[in-house]
Amino acid sequence: MNTLFKALSHPARRRIIEMLRAGPMASGDIAAAFDMSWPTITGHLNALKDAGLVSPEREGQTIRYRLEISAVEEALAFLMDIAGTAPKESQP
Repeated sequence: MNTLFKALSHPARRRIIEMLRAGPMASGDIAAAFDMSWPTITGHLNALKDAGLVSPEREGQTIRYRLEISAVEEALAFLMDIAGTAPKESQP
């Protein structure tokens, strides 16, 4: 869980997550949206991948990244639980 929240702590990574909500994107298209060097973008993508938030798919020479919804849902459930806002199971 720490890796996941560390990955989400950087604004560029949160922006990448937002971009991927619309669907998979090529790494070059992601990089074009930022004024950063290619190695910096690669580092951000690797941090998101290591946290399980995105998964890469190779298509020829291109790597496309896809948002992993299950990891996002897990983080939200954790936050809701510690905030005490998780829905309580109904009592019989």
